[in-house]
Amino acid sequence: MEKSKVYFTDMRVTLRENLPQKLHRLLKTAGIGNIDFEKRFAAVKIHFGEPGNLAFLRPNYAKVVADTVRELGGKPFLTDCNTLYVGGRKNALDHLDSANENGFSPMTTGCQLIIADGLKGTDEELVPVEGGEYVKEAKIGRAVMDADVVISLSHFKVHEATGIGGALKNIGMGCGSRAGKMEMHSSGKPHVDQSLCVGCGSCQRNCAHSAITIADRKASIDHSKCVGCGRCIGACPRDAVLPASDESNDILNKKIVEYSWAVLHNRPQFHISLVVDVSPNCDCHAENDLPIVPNVGMFASFDPVALDLACARAVNSQPVIPGSLLDQSDRSCGDYFTALHPTTNWKVMIQHGVKMGLGSSDYELIRV
Repeated sequence: MEKSKVYFTDMRVTLRENLPQKLHRLLKTAGIGNIDFEKRFAAVKIHFGEPGNLAFLRPNYAKVVADTVRELGGKPFLTDCNTLYVGGRKNALDHLDSANENGFSPMTTGCQLIIADGLKGTDEELVPVEGGEYVKEAKIGRAVMDADVVISLSHFKVHEATGIGGALKNIGMGCGSRAGKMEMHSSGKPHVDQSLCVGCGSCQRNCAHSAITIADRKASIDHSKCVGCGRCIGACPRDAVLPASDESNDILNKKIVEYSWAVLHNRPQFHISLVVDVSPNCDCHAENDLPIVPNVGMFASFDPVALDLACARAVNSQPVIPGSLLDQSDRSCGDYFTALHPTTNWKVMIQHGVKMGLGSSDYELIRV
């Protein structure tokens, strides 16, 4: 079988070519033009960054991708789904405000921004997962599934739960609705923080299984009736309904892969990862620590598994930045990601991606 191809370029520039121009050349060389974009909707899956975090990808990079898609006849839009946790991106209005605050707008990126799972994170499409070990029916943001082409634009980094945050994490977790995110994080069911609940009844009205009752202006969830759909989480205006978070990190990684399969299976796709500002935690944090290694470069491939593996190996081959969290960690294990978060094993994501047919761990790295 032919090896997957991963294309790479470093962050060096010349007087004749800046970084946006270099990214455009990378995309064209990697073969993005082989996709039929003519009059087709292209979802560019990106993380808009949690307010307060400055490690997210600059909007300039997103504009290059959007402009390239338009050049090829397509209709691009930037997209992400709402977060499960409380923060600046838990509903579509806050999410768009956060994106605007971080510089993402039609004026700066050349395309529209659409929150794929709607106002409260409940606008989803149920997608059967053939061969899924843990997920039988993924809950994917509807706008992602309505698109004709999927492009992932990822900030590659370390992640405290999955080990790495790259293309598969961006697609799988990122395209899940709020209920989908809960399914990935948990085998349990939501519960109510009584100190926050005001008994408004929004959760009860949105429960299709009569699992929620209100007594003395406080909601409670009957887990014998609850099916774990998570709609009450999105409905609560006080963030009083909280998800369980009880899955092991290995199972979480496998579920993310199975959600990625739901998004990508039998669809035109292309994947880009920038290994810059490699932070020791997710961009979902409202802060970002000192990068652990110097900026490496930009990677592109049709294979998200090979892309993630190439980026991880690239990070592990870099010198450690003095004073960083990695510099203060025990690196005797020989793997930067495990050194920072010992309970994670990012290779599970790669192995399960191969098993699910999303890509290959056998690739050729082509320098552009």
